[in-house]
Amino acid sequence: MRSSSTVSVSKFLLAFALLAVLSACAGNTDKDAAAPEEAVEALYTKGTDALDHGEFKEAAKQFAEVDRQHPYSQWATRAQVMEAFAYYQNTDYNEAIKALDQFIELHPGNNQIAYAYYLRALCNYERISDVRRDQTSAREALKGLQDVVSRFPDTEFAKDAALKITLINDHLAGAEMEIGRYYIKQHLYIAAVGRFKTVIDKYQTTSHVPEALERLVEIYVALGIFDEAKKNAAVLGYNFPGSDWYQDAYKLLRDKGIVLEQKK
Repeated sequence: MRSSSTVSVSKFLLAFALLAVLSACAGNTDKDAAAPEEAVEALYTKGTDALDHGEFKEAAKQFAEVDRQHPYSQWATRAQVMEAFAYYQNTDYNEAIKALDQFIELHPGNNQIAYAYYLRALCNYERISDVRRDQTSAREALKGLQDVVSRFPDTEFAKDAALKITLINDHLAGAEMEIGRYYIKQHLYIAAVGRFKTVIDKYQTTSHVPEALERLVEIYVALGIFDEAKKNAAVLGYNFPGSDWYQDAYKLLRDKGIVLEQKK
């Protein structure tokens, strides 16, 4: 009959053996779960095929695998941009920007760098919200597009960026106008003046300038500051003589006994 200590040791050894077997099985499971390494061309083709079929999330995954499995290949560098593009197509702009930031930092001299800057700006451009909402994305998009124009002026991306800059400026001016109108309704005239002057000074090539000038006339008349009202009406008449906004300003001053030389 074995002693109790011998039995205890036997039980310990049996438990250890079972633990070793279980650990080995778990190790095999983890090994099986890991993605098998594939030829770089095959992975890249999977990514492009997924893009062609509109499977953008899967495409991003495959391009990420190219970079993971073959990090020092030329394919990996291309795949980083393609991964970002797939995220962009999937409207996953945060992930796209993250991938592009990494690409720009690691490959500043790459022949795809202009496109990387442009695509990063587009990620913010696509997130521009209504003029009544926060305009952080619009300002980030504007900064990014201006970067494209200044860094890569002779590229096709710079031409499109310039067009989008015009649209964003008009949008940002519209946001200032929306806030200014709200302030007028609340009789917060000084705050409104600041908004309309921002449009006139900062966004002077946009379509909102005539209204901004007329709103200043409206405010100064309400405050009884007629010299300033007349001055802004004169600027409005000189630059936009045929606009409805000038006609409104002219009538507003005329009702107060202030007559301007009416522009045709």
